[in-house]
Amino acid sequence: MAVNKILIVEDDPVQQQRLREILQSTGAQILVGSNGQQGIALAEQEAPDLIFMDIVMPEVDGFAACRQITNNAKTKGIPVVMVSSKHQDADKVWAQLQGASAIVAKPYTEQDILDQVSAFG
Repeated sequence: MAVNKILIVEDDPVQQQRLREILQSTGAQILVGSNGQQGIALAEQEAPDLIFMDIVMPEVDGFAACRQITNNAKTKGIPVVMVSSKHQDADKVWAQLQGASAIVAKPYTEQDILDQVSAFG
């Protein structure tokens, strides 16, 4: 499967821009949501091929948003990669239990992000 559309769900504008800059090199269309609720809505409306999601966000956090996306019949096939400073073993296990396909620890390298695109592309 080619990754033609990627959704970034990140509340920090600096991290949002960094991910956008890294992912633009893939040639995919980049969509951005700044909280979990926007991420859920964009996943349903746009059906991206891959989602990069922060965990710590206001209102709906990344764990809850991931759970809703992976339990929704319309969006359950979309891989969700958690991108977070929360990367203890317990956080990784919890992310997988919520349906996350992978977790990338902050701070990440450009290659860390591109490797995830390759893994799901």
